[in-house]
Amino acid sequence: MAGPARRGRTPRRERDNVAVERMVRTLIRRRKKSYHEDDVTVTDPPKVRRAVTAAALGNTMEWFDFGVYAYLAGTLGKVFFPSSSPGAQVVSTFATFAAAFLVRPLGGLVFGPLGDRVGRQKVLALTMIMMAASTFAVGFLPTYAAVGFAAPLLLLVCRLVQGFSTGGEYAGATTYIAEYAPDKRRGFLGSWLDFGTFVGYSLGSGLVTVLTAVLGTDGMTDWGWRIPFFVAGPMGIIGLYMRLKLEETPAFQKEEAYQAAESRSGSGDDPVEEARQSGKGRLKEIFTKHWEAVLICMGLVLLYNVTNYMVTSYLPTYMSSTLGEPETTSQLLVLGTMLLVVLLITTVGRTSDRWGRRPVFMAGSVALIALAAPAFLLIRQGGILLPALGCAVLGLLLVCFAGTAASTLPALFPTRLRYGALSIAFNISVSLFGGTTPLFVSGLVEATGNEMVPAYYLMVAGVIGLVATFFLHETAGRPLRGSGPMVETPEQARELVARSRTAAGRQARDVWLRVRNLWRGPPH
Repeated sequence: MAGPARRGRTPRRERDNVAVERMVRTLIRRRKKSYHEDDVTVTDPPKVRRAVTAAALGNTMEWFDFGVYAYLAGTLGKVFFPSSSPGAQVVSTFATFAAAFLVRPLGGLVFGPLGDRVGRQKVLALTMIMMAASTFAVGFLPTYAAVGFAAPLLLLVCRLVQGFSTGGEYAGATTYIAEYAPDKRRGFLGSWLDFGTFVGYSLGSGLVTVLTAVLGTDGMTDWGWRIPFFVAGPMGIIGLYMRLKLEETPAFQKEEAYQAAESRSGSGDDPVEEARQSGKGRLKEIFTKHWEAVLICMGLVLLYNVTNYMVTSYLPTYMSSTLGEPETTSQLLVLGTMLLVVLLITTVGRTSDRWGRRPVFMAGSVALIALAAPAFLLIRQGGILLPALGCAVLGLLLVCFAGTAASTLPALFPTRLRYGALSIAFNISVSLFGGTTPLFVSGLVEATGNEMVPAYYLMVAGVIGLVATFFLHETAGRPLRGSGPMVETPEQARELVARSRTAAGRQARDVWLRVRNLWRGPPH
C-alpha cells in the first residue's frame, strides 16, 4: 500500500510545483514597484512654466503659418497660379500645402532620433530657426506675373523647408512638456501646447481677415498677402530666445546619466547593445518591439489631424469657394470656432487627468461618427446662425482630441526612444492623412460635385480613431514609460514612496500566503 500511495502522491506534488512556479511568475510580472526617494522627481514650478511656454510658442509659430496659408488659399492661387480656373487654383494651392507634409517624415527621421541622442532642447531650437526663416521668406517671393513658373517653385521650396523642420517640432514639443510635467497634471499642462496651436491659427487667420476687410480682395492680391508672412520673423526670434534659455528635461538627464553609467561599467564589446544605441538600431527597435504603439499613435494622430485640418485649413475655402459664402463670413465663422477651441482646450486637458485619456478619445470618436454629417448639413444651409452652429459642433469635436493628444502620445513610448518613435509615427500619419486632407477633400468635391464628402471623410477618421482608442492603455496619472514618477512637492514624493512600499509589502505577503497554502495542500 505504501508504494502505490507514494506513486499516487508524486504526480500531484509535481502538479503543485508547476502551479506554484506559474503563479509566482505571474505575480512577479504583475508586482507593484517599490519606489525609493531617488526614483521620484520633484518638479520645479518655474521651470515647468518656462518649458510649457517655450514649447507652446513654437507651436503658435507653426500654426500662425497654417492659419495664414489656409485663409490666403484663394489669394495665393491667384498670385502663383493665375492661369488656372478658380477651382484648379484652390487645388493647386492645397497641393503646394500638402507637399510640405511629404517631407515631414524625413524631418521626423532626422530630428527625432537626433533629439534622443543629443537632447530635446537643442533640436527644438534648431527647428524653430528653420521654421521661422522659411515662413518669413515667403513674404519676399516674386509673383507669377514677375518671374513666371519660378514663382510657384520658390513657394514650394519654402513649404518643403517648413515641412522638414515641422517634422521635429510637434513630437519634440509634446515630449518636452510630458517629461517636465507632474504625472497628475500632464493632461492639463500638455493641453497648453495645442492651446498655442489654436492661438497661432487664430492670430494668423484673424490677421488675414482684418487685412481682407481693410484692403479688399484686390489689395490682398496685389501686395497685402505678404504682410502676414513678415510678422513671422519677430515671432520666430522671440520663440528662439525662449528655447535657448531652456534646460534639458529631467527624464532625459536621468536617461543620459544611466546610459553613461552603463557604458562605463560595460565592456563595450556587445554588438547588440552597440546597434541598439545607433540610429539604425533605434529605428529597428521602434518597428520591431514597439510596432503596436506605433500603430495606435498613427490611428490617434489620424483622428486628431484629419479633424484639425478639415476645420482649420479646408473649411474656410469650402464655405467660400464651394458653397459661395462671402469670404469674410466664412473666415469669421471658422475664427469663432477656433476661439471656442481655445476657451475649452485646457478644461478638456484637466478632465483627461481626472477621468483618463481613453474615455475622452472614445467619446470624441463616437461623437465624430454621429455628428459629422449633421454639422455639415447645418453649414450648407447658408446665412450665419445655422452655419455657426455647425462650425461650433465641429469645434467641440476637435477640442476632444486637441486637449488630450499632447499628454497621450508621448506616454506610448519609453524615454530612450520617445522623441524618435513619436516623430516617425506622428509624421507618417500626418503626411499620409492629415496634411493631405484639404487636397483630397477639395479634389473629391471637385470630381463628384457632392458637398457632403467632408462629412463622410470625418466619419471614416472617427471609425479609425475608435479602433485605435480601443487598444490604447490608460496612462493618466501614471509615470511615463522608462521614467520614474514626477510629483509637484516633496511631501507628495514622501507619500508616494511610503505608499509604494506599503503596497509592495502587502503584495509580497499575499504571494507568500498563497504559495504556502498551495504547497501545503488541503488538510488530510
